[in-house]
Amino acid sequence: MIEVKNVKKRFIKNVGKKAEEIYAVNDISFNVPDGTIYGVLGQNGAGKTTLLRMMSGIMSPTEGSIKVDDRSYKKHAELIKKDISYLSGNTKLYENITPTELLYIFGNIYEIDKEKLEKRIKEIIKLLNMESFKDNKIGNLSTGQIQRTNIARCFINDPKYYILDEATSGLDVVSSQIIIDFIKEEKKHGKTIIYSTHYMEEAENICDEVLFINHGKVICESTPEKIKKETKTTNLRDAFFEVVGGNYEN
Repeated sequence: MIEVKNVKKRFIKNVGKKAEEIYAVNDISFNVPDGTIYGVLGQNGAGKTTLLRMMSGIMSPTEGSIKVDDRSYKKHAELIKKDISYLSGNTKLYENITPTELLYIFGNIYEIDKEKLEKRIKEIIKLLNMESFKDNKIGNLSTGQIQRTNIARCFINDPKYYILDEATSGLDVVSSQIIIDFIKEEKKHGKTIIYSTHYMEEAENICDEVLFINHGKVICESTPEKIKKETKTTNLRDAFFEVVGGNYEN
């Protein structure tokens, strides 16, 4: 389980000669149960990426605490990071190597046994439908193929927790569906997925629970069905606008 408790992230913004404090994340608390797909939803600039970076250990909270399986980053950062894979929305990959070569590189970084690594690479390539481009240079791949390669990189160490930030943003329908199907398959294997997106329809399709964020604060947390019932709406998009009450400008 991942526990987020009273987490804040403060940045200092210089406005003219004055310095202003800005909270990208402001006193957020929630728990992510094991074996679930947990959606973190909100418009661009809501604080989703900052929150996920703190959950993955890339960024430290200004206040509050984050625990993974009852371990804190302050004391057990190395152990926690072995159990987590994080996909950011703007990760760049080496253009002069192939997806297969990239997976071998990251498998060696994680010190995965050679036989196990070869088996894992074959599984991921098949599941993400990468056979047709697995040996092409990354610089020659399409946007969807690059994103599948990026996700494959995150999955190579078979982590317990996946933290995925806008995994399907800008992709075509086919590439998006391949990624969604892979996420569903990983859940069947007991994995926990924290999934950030601004595509409400996508989240409604795959998430067991969702967290609505607006201006760095939690405005709602529940299952998609309960949220729709409580807001008397038929989809998460309408439910989101009902909850924020028009207060959603950046």
